[in-house]
Amino acid sequence: MEDISNHIWNIKYRDKSDATLEDTWRRIARALCAVEPVNKAHWEMQFYQALSGFQFLPGGRIQAGAGIQRNVTLLNCFVMGMIDDSMEGIFNALKESALTLQQGGGIGYDFSSLRPRGTKAKHTGTIASGPVSFMHVWDAMCDTLLSTGSRRGAMMATLRCDHPDIEEFIAVKQQAGVLYHFNLSVQVTDEFMAAVRDDTDWPLVFPAQGISSHSSTLYREWPGYQEKIPCRIVKHVQARSLWQKILRASYDYAEPGVLFIDRINDLNNLWYRERISATNPCGEIPLPPYGACDLGSINLVKFVRKPFTDSASLDFDGLTSIVRTATRMLDNVIDASHFPLTIHKTMAQGSRRIGLGITGLADTFVMLGIKYGSLQSLELATRIMQQICHTAYHTSTELAKEKGSFPFYDKKKYLQGKFIRGLPEEFQSGIARWGIRNSHLIAIAPTGTISMLANNVSSGLEPIFSVRYRRTVLNTEGAASQFELTNYAVRKWRLLTGRSSNVPEALICAEDIPPRVHLEMQAALQPYVDNAISKTINIPEQYPFKEFERLYDLAYEMGLKGFTTFRPNPVRGAVLEHAEGGMNAPHCCTIEREAD
Repeated sequence: MEDISNHIWNIKYRDKSDATLEDTWRRIARALCAVEPVNKAHWEMQFYQALSGFQFLPGGRIQAGAGIQRNVTLLNCFVMGMIDDSMEGIFNALKESALTLQQGGGIGYDFSSLRPRGTKAKHTGTIASGPVSFMHVWDAMCDTLLSTGSRRGAMMATLRCDHPDIEEFIAVKQQAGVLYHFNLSVQVTDEFMAAVRDDTDWPLVFPAQGISSHSSTLYREWPGYQEKIPCRIVKHVQARSLWQKILRASYDYAEPGVLFIDRINDLNNLWYRERISATNPCGEIPLPPYGACDLGSINLVKFVRKPFTDSASLDFDGLTSIVRTATRMLDNVIDASHFPLTIHKTMAQGSRRIGLGITGLADTFVMLGIKYGSLQSLELATRIMQQICHTAYHTSTELAKEKGSFPFYDKKKYLQGKFIRGLPEEFQSGIARWGIRNSHLIAIAPTGTISMLANNVSSGLEPIFSVRYRRTVLNTEGAASQFELTNYAVRKWRLLTGRSSNVPEALICAEDIPPRVHLEMQAALQPYVDNAISKTINIPEQYPFKEFERLYDLAYEMGLKGFTTFRPNPVRGAVLEHAEGGMNAPHCCTIEREAD
């Protein structure tokens, strides 16, 4: 193991009973096979073999919590319930958040249900301070609760693009240190994007019963309501002007991101019972109120045969086999886990949602002699993701035959889902005959920490950051340790060739990849991801704003569910630090904040 890998294992994932890394793998395998009704010994061996050598990397909460003697959740993140627009409702929600963060789960919240700043309540006459003011309360709670140790609290806050306080939300993180524990995303609707395109006015609204006003009303969907409800128009803004504010804030300060929320809901396999308005902290799992994410990633570098040679290839048979085992393991996590709240358990066991993804994609390309962003890389990435998706769906259908479908399954309605209708006919027929064990199966997470654990493979679908760079990691007392790292593929190439310098010919680093290529890679994988993809598009500091705007148009046109960019700036710093020097990483982007 690399020094940083051993450090991360020790401070994040090693239980007191684990003398070696192999003991950790055995502990996880034993805990997850315990919920099997028969053949426990067989499945323990299968699970152990999948974990050994870092072939399958379960989410960090699974690795840290499975089989230990503490009451902790194995699920990485949760989206919390709607915040009732009252003092009692707000502080009940705060309590639920604290209990969830305490068990190690990151959280997502839609703050749109809170009245805009300056409005008067009908019944009490009190003046609202607005959703952003209460986000500061959440941030302080998170800071207090998790003020020491190697793990920080990760939270996502979203707000509707038609909420009257949307402009305050967009601008709130333009000062260093503000809402330190939050990532922010705007819920962007198709109607808003049409208004931007047509350069029309855009109404900012709030449910009529929450605003004392004589202004006109219109009907909108709103969190907490099953049908569209009358909303009062608080004011109008120019849609294009508001869109420019979102983009300029992202360009200058790297936040907020955007969620194309109608697309998320249109493609939701549980469209018939859920309305989604938030995601987990890194964005790869859009979830309904009290939904949970159960994550794991296939380490693609472990399936490259004869790397750095003319006959290098990817072992698709081995990949298929590991996907089958990993799907079963993640399904078992739902039954093996504790939950912060009873409602979390109800929702997780009702949908049995899992998020199986990938890591090491960029290193895999280098080992195969393929440049990241080339047509060949896009075609291979698409084939990999298609294989993982289809294998996972087939496995989940087989699990339904053996163990039953997820409780929220409605055969007729589920088969009408847009994503399901996009699967090959044989898979649709299998679901129609046998049902399916898990409502959702695929998500691509950032995998920052678990990729470091696996000897510093490239993270998720991200390109290689640099041949050499520094990374700062916290220890159990909260003190920082700094490690100088060499990219996994480069290190392996040097080991195999006996060279101590130079790099493989196919290596290309993030700063040399045009932003549009990042976008094309995300778009290539999206059709085979039923949850979502966590991807940050690296933007050069000198990148023209006009071209930056075009990227967001392309993200929408290419069918992405969300879009996040990062351009170095004085307030947010830079994501990582080159070995030759550079700015420190902002806390929101470091592995201490990622929910794995």
